[in-house]
Amino acid sequence: MGNFLPKEPPPPVVLVPPLFDFPPLSARNRMLESSYNLLFGKLALKCLFEDYFEEASHFSAKFLLKPIDDPHVDLVASVSGGLDSKAEGDLVGNALFRWQSDVDDPHTFMDLSVSTSNPVLIMRSSAYYPKYGVGAFAIYPLLSKKTGKLPDENGIMGLRYGSTNLSLGATVSPFDPENELPKSAWLVSKMGRLTVGVQYEPLYKSKDMAKYGDLRNWSCAAGYGVGSKSPLSPSFNFGLELARSSQFIASFYQHVVVQRRVKNPFEENEVVGITNYIDLGFELQTRVDDSPKAPDSSSLQMAASWQANKNFLLKGKVGALSSTLTLAFKSWWKPSFAFHVSVTTDHKTGQPAYGFGLRVDNLREASYQRADPNFVMLTPNKEHLAEGIVWKMGKRPMFQSDVDAENFSELPKELRPPQKIL
Repeated sequence: MGNFLPKEPPPPVVLVPPLFDFPPLSARNRMLESSYNLLFGKLALKCLFEDYFEEASHFSAKFLLKPIDDPHVDLVASVSGGLDSKAEGDLVGNALFRWQSDVDDPHTFMDLSVSTSNPVLIMRSSAYYPKYGVGAFAIYPLLSKKTGKLPDENGIMGLRYGSTNLSLGATVSPFDPENELPKSAWLVSKMGRLTVGVQYEPLYKSKDMAKYGDLRNWSCAAGYGVGSKSPLSPSFNFGLELARSSQFIASFYQHVVVQRRVKNPFEENEVVGITNYIDLGFELQTRVDDSPKAPDSSSLQMAASWQANKNFLLKGKVGALSSTLTLAFKSWWKPSFAFHVSVTTDHKTGQPAYGFGLRVDNLREASYQRADPNFVMLTPNKEHLAEGIVWKMGKRPMFQSDVDAENFSELPKELRPPQKIL
């Protein structure tokens, strides 16, 4: 008779959509960059200010493809150019073939980049050993057009160390006739919620040791951050930087997680809400010297992003010269198609200009699964907690209390915090 007893209805759930882009393309190359340039919220701000914002009267198309038989390799091809004769820039094409040692770890890889611009062919590689926290990387142009010497035409090699509280590294250009040692160096340390760092870049050269004492070759920064850095937890970052003793930069970045109620006839009855991601950013750059020879490089920009679900993304940014609004739509099948249109308004003329972009991506699943055990439950009761409730695929559902306690073991990889490396 137990089969005729009414079954307890399933608990209510809140859908958690995947991030619109995972991983961001800029994050895949973080081991080739100075940690000083990536910390203090700069990587997140770069994605907020640049991703899906198409230049006025320009278009771009990007294809991110991965073969079915070998998940360790992928190909990123892109083409961009102007929509009319007034738009600056010719048609530019790029193709990047990448091999990655670990599918889920982008820190050890090798890639070849082919471009219609200069240099034509570049090889890049990175090897990182998390057990020791040591990594090495190299960027070497193989072919270039004979149009003049580029700053990095001789290639760059670097060595780095990283842990949860410390990151330091240096780069050299071994084939440069001037043989600068080092080409750049950085040191970043984290103490609780406070992060401080210093970076050396010899932009002002000298034949003696005076370049190490020239403050114009040094930058320093301090940042304050709160949050676990998982998309399911809100976070806040604020940074101050004095770049090369003359440029002052203040910035903040905030990630907000909002659960809104939804009644969708295409979803199951227990689905009562959906999680939204809201990102806000601000950056102010100004000079602290009043030299008449120095150009006025002051700038101010603000941006906001709202991901309503797995398919729609709305972004906007405001600057001193123009404002841009972008709407992006991503399909729910694989490979996924993401189309975005940007409207840029010039503050002087008031004339709008449009830009268009297309992305084709089969690097990951483009949609979430309904009522997946990884999704956050709204209000689990004592019976659910006592039974451990086997849900769908035989796993315990993810509770809000687990997220608050930073227990992300049951979450998909893109919703977990990054590896514990500064």
